[in-house]
Amino acid sequence: MVVRRTLTIDDLLAMKAGGEKIAMLTCYDATFASAMDQAGVDIILVGDSLGMVVQGKSSTVGVSVSNVEYHTSCVAKGLERIFLLADMPFGSFHDSSTAMENAVRLLSAGGAMVKLEGAGPMIEVVDYLTSRGVPVCAHLGLTPQSVNQLGGFKVQARDEAGARQLIQDAVAMQQAGAQMMVVECIPAILGREVAAEVDIPVIGIGAGIECDGQVLVMHDMLGLGGRVPRFVKNFMQESASIQAAFEAYVLAVRDRQFPTKEHEY
Repeated sequence: MVVRRTLTIDDLLAMKAGGEKIAMLTCYDATFASAMDQAGVDIILVGDSLGMVVQGKSSTVGVSVSNVEYHTSCVAKGLERIFLLADMPFGSFHDSSTAMENAVRLLSAGGAMVKLEGAGPMIEVVDYLTSRGVPVCAHLGLTPQSVNQLGGFKVQARDEAGARQLIQDAVAMQQAGAQMMVVECIPAILGREVAAEVDIPVIGIGAGIECDGQVLVMHDMLGLGGRVPRFVKNFMQESASIQAAFEAYVLAVRDRQFPTKEHEY
């Protein structure tokens, strides 16, 4: 009998080292989590995107730690194999002690790692968390929690200065102890450079095919979203079921069939 075991960060690091693409999706409940597990998804993100696709908000701002904690506990109950990543919502990590308190809540709910957005002062927060045993995933590029400051959902680091700063931030996050990284809405060539510059897995969303893996919001890849970003592909269009759509997504990521040029910036 084959015993299924939960993936670890060492498994994900080995996938990067071996050139095996990592498939990641957002999820918010046990039923979909189980379906993703059976489909071979590697990482589930309990994203603060739940504010938009579950709660009907216009942005991720306003999602609480309690919201993410609840959905993380739900997702955890549906998993056997998948690595579970939980989002730190807006305002939950503005200083190190607050970040530690909230990270403990999300890990206690079943998360294997927490994700937080931004660089700058967040580098110190990441160092604080990781030096105290909290696994952290960084999130650079378009950071949805800062959408009001950024003036909307826009592609980031298009110019040389912005690209150079993003690479510096990525290296700094790794040095601070981050063991994984999400990069969102950046030029594909920059996604490739970031993935080559750091040793940790770089998961892209609108960041090109040369990232170590890909992530999409589940509702978007099932064709349930409203405004469809350029980087999204509807995997339900050619699938007979939701389960088949999850499997098609994993296969497309593994075989480097997604994303294509039409999904890149």
